[in-house]
Amino acid sequence: MRRHTTLSKTVMKDRLFDSFIYIYLLFISVITLYPFLNVLAISLNESLDTVRGGIHIWPRSFTLDNYKEIFQYDNLITGFINSASRTIIGTILGVLSSAMVAYTLSRADFQGRKWFSTIIVLTMYFSGGLIPGYMLIRDLGLINSYWVYIIPGIVNAFNIIIVRSFIDGLPYALQESAKIDGANDFTIFWKIIMPLCKPVLATVALFVAVGHWNSWFDTYLYNSMNENLTTLQYELMKILQNTSMGSTDPNSMKGMTADQLKTFVSPESIKMAISIVTIVPILIIYPFVQKYFVQGMTIGAVKS
Repeated sequence: MRRHTTLSKTVMKDRLFDSFIYIYLLFISVITLYPFLNVLAISLNESLDTVRGGIHIWPRSFTLDNYKEIFQYDNLITGFINSASRTIIGTILGVLSSAMVAYTLSRADFQGRKWFSTIIVLTMYFSGGLIPGYMLIRDLGLINSYWVYIIPGIVNAFNIIIVRSFIDGLPYALQESAKIDGANDFTIFWKIIMPLCKPVLATVALFVAVGHWNSWFDTYLYNSMNENLTTLQYELMKILQNTSMGSTDPNSMKGMTADQLKTFVSPESIKMAISIVTIVPILIIYPFVQKYFVQGMTIGAVKS
């Protein structure tokens, strides 16, 4: 009887603990999702109605006019194409370059690998600064060039360290057995190392892709005078600067005519629509790499 009572208490404690965990996770989910849902609701709500306030997670008066408005801005399509192309090209080259350097540094027979590794790590802590960096880009002839988006960031020290740590955790016997079978270094890298590194490469690819997609400062520094080389984030930044000077005060609309009120789009609605435009592409990509992303972040946490 006593054993049954003890067992019941244990089960009750487990259920209470599980209930607490579920409530806590629900709370975290709500506070995590609410800002995004609020931004989405405002972006899909009519501007005049948005000015009244009170929009939470569901649009009160649904419309797509806010998105139509931002896509009427000049160079937005050009910026989207440039951002998408630099993200794809930059991610492929960045991941491949980081993997090649990491594989070289992981080789036990590579002379001076500690010295090279130290130099690479130092670049994470020290840099020449903004002005010397600009002068270097200028001397390389990359000003007003598309390749200024790709070449300067093609190798990243942090990504190299992540990939190298992953490769160091792989059995070196795989490479030795491949050498015995007559495989050269390129074959080992491409047919053995790269397939086994899918989790960490997906993690690095996500980091690089998000960095390229969100980047606008390099456009501002190097290509701001060339409209054909503009990027989406730079154009959206300019839109935000222009709309931030607008007013969402209902009193400011009293002098508007009926036609002006019909076409009125508040700065708040523009900002929210822009935020969704910049977020959605990454949200679409993330589910496809989530499995590898989790594996890549947890690998090496437990050593056998």
